[in-house]
Amino acid sequence: MVKVRLRTKFLLSMVLITAGLTSFSLLLVRRSVQSQVTQEIFSDLQNSVTTFESFQREQEITLSDSAELLADEPRTRSLMTTHDPATIQDGSVVLWKLAGSDLFVLADRSGKVMALHTSAPDFAPEIAQASFNASLDQQQRWWMGARHLYKVFLRPIYFGPAAEGHLLGFLVIGHEIDSRVAEQTSRIANSKVVFRHGNTIVTTTLNAEMSAELAEQQLPAASATQPQSIQLGKERFLATTLNLSPNTNPAVRLTVLKSYDEATAFLQRLNRLLLLLGLLAVLVGSALVFVISHTFTRPLSSLLQGVAALERGDFDYALHTEGSDEAAELTRAFDRMRDSLRKTQQSLIESERLATIGRMASSISHDLRHSLAAIVANAEFLCDSKLTREQRDELYQEVQLASSRMTDLIDSLLEFSRTRASLRPTHGSIRATVENAISAVRSNPEFHNVRFEIRQSGPVEGWFDHHRLERAFFNLLLNACQSLPDRTGQVEIEMDDLAKVVEIKIRDHGRGIPESIRKSLFEPFVSEGKQNGTGLGLTVVQKIVQDHAGEIVIESTSSAGTIFRIVLPRPTPGGTSSAAGQGEDVSYRVEVPASSANTTPKG
Repeated sequence: MVKVRLRTKFLLSMVLITAGLTSFSLLLVRRSVQSQVTQEIFSDLQNSVTTFESFQREQEITLSDSAELLADEPRTRSLMTTHDPATIQDGSVVLWKLAGSDLFVLADRSGKVMALHTSAPDFAPEIAQASFNASLDQQQRWWMGARHLYKVFLRPIYFGPAAEGHLLGFLVIGHEIDSRVAEQTSRIANSKVVFRHGNTIVTTTLNAEMSAELAEQQLPAASATQPQSIQLGKERFLATTLNLSPNTNPAVRLTVLKSYDEATAFLQRLNRLLLLLGLLAVLVGSALVFVISHTFTRPLSSLLQGVAALERGDFDYALHTEGSDEAAELTRAFDRMRDSLRKTQQSLIESERLATIGRMASSISHDLRHSLAAIVANAEFLCDSKLTREQRDELYQEVQLASSRMTDLIDSLLEFSRTRASLRPTHGSIRATVENAISAVRSNPEFHNVRFEIRQSGPVEGWFDHHRLERAFFNLLLNACQSLPDRTGQVEIEMDDLAKVVEIKIRDHGRGIPESIRKSLFEPFVSEGKQNGTGLGLTVVQKIVQDHAGEIVIESTSSAGTIFRIVLPRPTPGGTSSAAGQGEDVSYRVEVPASSANTTPKG
């Protein structure tokens, strides 16, 4: 589990909070500025449209007055009275120049075009005739032909007062919506403009690439309360549309586009500035939190080191108890608790030592007293001169058996005083050591009917203290035989050579280990169902195995039997083989595999 320091938590919290607040502020400012910029752009677009409408009204008034004056001009009337198209065409040149318009048309009272003057050579008389007819029938004020768009004004020409109704013909003058008008409108609106007739773009101040892309998009039909966003190439525009011919179909519309990217260019600089300020705030805040957290967490760090020292058993680790804050009070409370714990531990150790000595003395004295009583009683019987030779031999064997039990007890006690450094490793076979232990067990007449089966896989050889291992195997085999019902049955020993370790399993078919002592089986003086047991046998076995850097576990136990498993790492000798063969001390290194280090007993 990864440990995260309190100071690190403070620092991360400050960084996250500062970054979050900065990001939130940045987004809030950006959204607010974007909304404000959008409103300003739309306001500019509306102002541009309003300005163009004012300009258009003034131009319409000018053209309308000009058409009115020319319709009442005597030269115009005299030309129309000739009814000759050639005469009217030639004679109206002066009138066209006088009007200063882009389109000049004269038609007789039947509606036939008699004269046409225009700055666009491709605007043919047929187009003018069709447009004139539409103006008479549908009151069209916009003429479109050969990709030329004109705003026209039509006035009747009368002979004499208009009230008398002597109609001679019609006068039409028009102003073309071309690139000049688009540029002029663009300067007035300070934006890009597009003039359309229906869905056809007549003229625009956009470049050719944007104009082609715009022709494929759907522009708004008329002015809206909010501008429409249009993407042209890599640039984004806000657009609004003005319908110049509300009662005409197809309609003539003016679309004004203002670059949103240009208007918000400063917003990018503002974002970078805010980001820089945010990073600066994070760095400064982190530095402040680091300094402040160090002030707050230093007493806690010292207290944590004191706790770690206490865990190692160091009750004298120096603590900083100065100060009056909560951390100092906690440190002083921990110091008092540590002193109290040390006194309690010393008291418990002393009590446990006395209790252990008492239990050991009680157990040893009981076993020694039992053996000594047998020796004294049998010695008294040996003093009787009336005993036969067979009786004397039997009494002698009883004395010898009691003496052996006393010797075994003393050897078991001495085993606890030996350390790993006292091992005397020699090279040999584990099988030979097990066979020696079996022979020692068989010497007891009580176990003559027990069968021993050895199964071996590999050489199972190595550098071990075979004398001490023989004692460990003897204790395990003795326990296995004692667990067999009626002291008959079979004990199986299985040995496997696993390269770096030697594994030994001892299986009996006895009554199993009682549930009450399974967890404390390897503790001293733990015994169950044995009249002469000292409770040190398995403790000695565990001590010998651990001195060899190995381990012993209960692999399984039940009413069908018990399996003890011993894992002995194969040591690497550090001395010469000759010295080891002579039984001298040999220093060696033990390699313990990870698989055997975490083995737990199976109940």
